[in-house]
Amino acid sequence: MSHSRRNFIKKTAKAAAATIIAGQGFTSSSYNRIIGSNDRVRVGVVGFSDRFRSSHVPPFMKFYKEMNFDIVAVSDLWKKRREEGVAFLKEKMQHDITGCRNNDELYSQKNIDAVFISTADFQHALLAKEAVLAGCDVYCEKPFAETMEDNRNALKAIKASDRIVQIGSQRRSGANYKAAAEFIQSGKFGDITMVELTWNVNQPGRWRRPELVAQCREEDLDWKRYLLNRPYEDFDPRKYLEYRLFWPYSSGMPGQWMSHQIDTVHWFSKLSHPRSVVANGGIYMWKDGRRNWDTTTAVFDYGPANDPTSGFQVIFSSRMHNGDENPAEIYYSNGGELNLITNKVTPTGGLTKNAAAAMHMQPNLLPELNLSEVAEKVVASANTGGDVLTTNHIHNWMECIRSRKQPNAPVEAGYSHSIANIMTNAAVHTGYKATFDETTQEVMVNGKVFKY
Repeated sequence: MSHSRRNFIKKTAKAAAATIIAGQGFTSSSYNRIIGSNDRVRVGVVGFSDRFRSSHVPPFMKFYKEMNFDIVAVSDLWKKRREEGVAFLKEKMQHDITGCRNNDELYSQKNIDAVFISTADFQHALLAKEAVLAGCDVYCEKPFAETMEDNRNALKAIKASDRIVQIGSQRRSGANYKAAAEFIQSGKFGDITMVELTWNVNQPGRWRRPELVAQCREEDLDWKRYLLNRPYEDFDPRKYLEYRLFWPYSSGMPGQWMSHQIDTVHWFSKLSHPRSVVANGGIYMWKDGRRNWDTTTAVFDYGPANDPTSGFQVIFSSRMHNGDENPAEIYYSNGGELNLITNKVTPTGGLTKNAAAAMHMQPNLLPELNLSEVAEKVVASANTGGDVLTTNHIHNWMECIRSRKQPNAPVEAGYSHSIANIMTNAAVHTGYKATFDETTQEVMVNGKVFKY
């Protein structure tokens, strides 16, 4: 039976059941539970990555029985990872798992309703587009896209579909972040004047996989399929397994870390991208052949495109040679700060009575406020074993597959953080200020479209 025909039968059955149930006085929520008990969501895994195994599986296992989900197949280009995925998921799900050499084989199964995508950074948007065209709902890891062409094409395909796509920006499912968004958007915080974002680690093995690289042979994987639309390069297991170190397979720090934090800026401010970005940095510590920097500082100008007198500055800084595994996000206004390290709003740095009096002004001091009774700690590690933010985020995705409501981080969130990432990468690679052309939806440097 074709995928489209199966979906048609599902929808017809649901419509008929809904008519009967409504006549019997059931609520919509009870209706969803009844239908769900007979309508299993069959999930495929695109890329059996450490991220999927360590951070996606624990939340999924927490909710899958209650919500009637199942994992039935795994697709991975590398024989080793594919076989590991089959064995791991067979033990978890207690039934056979279909191992697929590529996504053509996965979608030819005709029984996949949804997929997790956790592959190399540059592939996310391309594979999300492929998934929705195959009729699947998608949980897609960030960064969403590393080029504007991929960004635009994936956005267009997803918006033209009726598929549920959750971008892996899990801060959007955190109680503290929701409280911060509400406080800022209510106007109680005042105008944002500056945001400081930092993400520092000191882990020599971060993004390096030397033991795994030694096991990776070209004959055991499909290198050309891995490259997708990137320029051809000879097989290099480091670019396959340590892709975060090598442009154009990843932008490194902007795509991996900044994408999370800059997403909160867009969410809180309701601005979809920066007006401009400049960046500086380099490879100061790890002389291991990497292309992407180990130290980055990027400075953004945000504000309405039609009002240059209004806006605020954002600074993102990251280093991979000194750090304590505690990302920081601090928002400033004239009245104080909103600190997502402490999850508190305070009058720290606000306009005091004495300072205001010198200019015949009124003091401006924010109240003390806890953003959340339960602090949701954000750590720099990608594989956190089912942290509360990722757990909430995957649960939200599963709920939205059932309800067909938009998830907490829809594709527009991924599109926006990708613009900021690509602008940063353009500044990194050219040494010039990057801007964004609203008409063409292109990142510009010195009046020209940025191309990798």
